[in-house]
Amino acid sequence: MEYTEGVRFDSLGLSPEIMRAIGQRNIEVSTPVQAGCIPPMMDWRDVIAKAPTGTGKTFAYGIPIVEHIDRSDESVQAVILAPTRELAIQITDEIRLLATFKPGVRCVCLYGGAPIGRQIDTLKKHPQIVVATPGRLSDHMKRRTVRVDTARTVVLDEADRMLDMGFIHDVTRLLDRMDKRKNLGLFSATISREVMDIAWVYQRDAEEVTVREDEQNKPDIKQFRMDVSYDGKADAIEKILNETGFDRCMCFCNTKGATERITKFLQMRGIDAECIHGDIPQRKREQVMDKFRQGKLRVFVSTDVAARGIDVDDVDIVFNCDIPDENQDYIHRIGRTGRARRQGVAVSLIADYPSKMRIDDIAKNTRNEIVPVKFGDDGKLTMA
Repeated sequence: MEYTEGVRFDSLGLSPEIMRAIGQRNIEVSTPVQAGCIPPMMDWRDVIAKAPTGTGKTFAYGIPIVEHIDRSDESVQAVILAPTRELAIQITDEIRLLATFKPGVRCVCLYGGAPIGRQIDTLKKHPQIVVATPGRLSDHMKRRTVRVDTARTVVLDEADRMLDMGFIHDVTRLLDRMDKRKNLGLFSATISREVMDIAWVYQRDAEEVTVREDEQNKPDIKQFRMDVSYDGKADAIEKILNETGFDRCMCFCNTKGATERITKFLQMRGIDAECIHGDIPQRKREQVMDKFRQGKLRVFVSTDVAARGIDVDDVDIVFNCDIPDENQDYIHRIGRTGRARRQGVAVSLIADYPSKMRIDDIAKNTRNEIVPVKFGDDGKLTMA
């Protein structure tokens, strides 16, 4: 069923504790995906939800999970799988917010690249909710530091991304172990063939929830493209930031080397920039992301690993320093701006012919208008 409108949270029969936690965010009306998913998940039904990024999926499954937790039971009652450590951390923060007024509801976050010993210590406190990346959860299960066969609810968040990243065997092995579950939630921006296969094998009579990217939830993003020389990307970013005065900027690159290079060139121009990619230690990555979330960093440069993992509502502008190989990655990148009903800006920097072909393909297949711009003789931005 397609959902285009939210409902009032006080119409969903939620507990006073959850209503109080939601009230702390000053939210009264749900998003469409929450309206579609909360009632069936509260009734322990399977759900398959197709909804764009940034539409409130975490609350859509997080509220029923927290409501269902039996605080007197110290076994694992819910497992949420996420493709990246950044997304797992973000989900954990949201779940803990929902459980603010439910003392005794404990949540643990398990992901690779962090000391496993500290995670084992947290598991000894008997969390009922486990948020994890599939690889690290499999590691813990092999070590017998966690038992998930008691889980009653299982959620795959960003299921398409997770299966695209090659986790399908880990995911199916985990689902086979969690055979006492009452319901399974699949949340995905696209319903790929692999997602359908998981649904067919592991779900029964699932409630299908679709949220289209309509004018209500589609971000308002002005999209531009600019031809630059290969070495001219940092100059273009500097000029655009100087002209617009934007002070919250994300830059995406396709490779680790490119993120390091762009960051260094921006720093040489006196711009406050830092980067993250797969070779940077997890603690350092979290420090950089926290700094950006708190508004203490002007330019955040990243590979696609963080495109879905960082949740900041007020990014002024996104730069594609390299054009992504997948159309979906372009959508997720530019989706960091234009949130919370604000207008956003995305600029793609084109340095070679393959990039020009890719941006043409993206514009055609995503039906986005990407307007060519250049610097005029006076150094000001103008239509190309």
